[in-house]
Amino acid sequence: MVEMSDLLQLVVDEGVSDLHIEVGAPPVVRLHGDMTPLDLPPLTAEDTERLVKSIASEVHIQKIQEVGSVDFGFAYGDQARFRVSAFKQKNFYGTVLRQIPNTLLTFEQLGLPESIKNLLYRPRGLVLVTGPTGSGKSTTLASMMNFINMERACHIITVEDPIEFYHQHKKSVVIQREIGADTVSFEDALRRALRQDPDIILVGEMRDLETIGAAITAAETGHLVFGTLHTTGAAETVDRIVDAFPTTQQQQIRTQLASSLIGVISQELLPRCDKKGRIAAFEIMIQTPGIQALIRDNKTFRITSELQTG
Repeated sequence: MVEMSDLLQLVVDEGVSDLHIEVGAPPVVRLHGDMTPLDLPPLTAEDTERLVKSIASEVHIQKIQEVGSVDFGFAYGDQARFRVSAFKQKNFYGTVLRQIPNTLLTFEQLGLPESIKNLLYRPRGLVLVTGPTGSGKSTTLASMMNFINMERACHIITVEDPIEFYHQHKKSVVIQREIGADTVSFEDALRRALRQDPDIILVGEMRDLETIGAAITAAETGHLVFGTLHTTGAAETVDRIVDAFPTTQQQQIRTQLASSLIGVISQELLPRCDKKGRIAAFEIMIQTPGIQALIRDNKTFRITSELQTG
């Protein structure tokens, strides 16, 4: 009988990024971007239910039964943390666990350009980290928050679903709130954060118009705001934000973004030439008068060429 502890130990030992558990198939892992089934028998409905319940609380199980899925964080002793998405499919339990690095990586370890550090000293503005699922956005954001925590005396509020990296108070005071456990939604938590004397706000995911609007407003009113979007490139990021709003508001949003959007960090994980893992590739957009004009004048199609010409 396969146990979750054995599977998690394998994930940790082999450097696996994701573990998939579903009925009718053996456990499947993703290593360096490739999906590989483990040499184990297919899982039964009883297996998947037992495995899910071994890491989920009663509250999590109740939410699965009520709405069909739940996201939460899980600590495997002191060896690793996982972001868990547990769900029902065909009325059976299933789950996907993504391993979160156990230590906060430095800019150098992640390969982040030094130019990003300048953004972290800004007193206000909106900084977005974008890329497809699994591209390392959360890891990059955590590294940036850790840098600020070590270098600046600030009040940092993060809103996450779930909390992935735990930050200790260093030079900064860090408050971390989790959707479902500490607050009902990103939009509500962001609105309330503005009343809690923050210097820096991290919004784990900008999912809807209300959250996007609140983040832009927070950046305009004197806060340094960080967030993520599932977009590829600075131009697509700007277009996605603008398109989230009704047509009658879009020019106003362009004007607000031209003023408040101080940086976009787009990233993707690419296979290494030696086939030994993957490496992050970045496109960095830093606010300049030229970029501001392109955003304001609805000429985002020219942003990429503007970045290439410097």
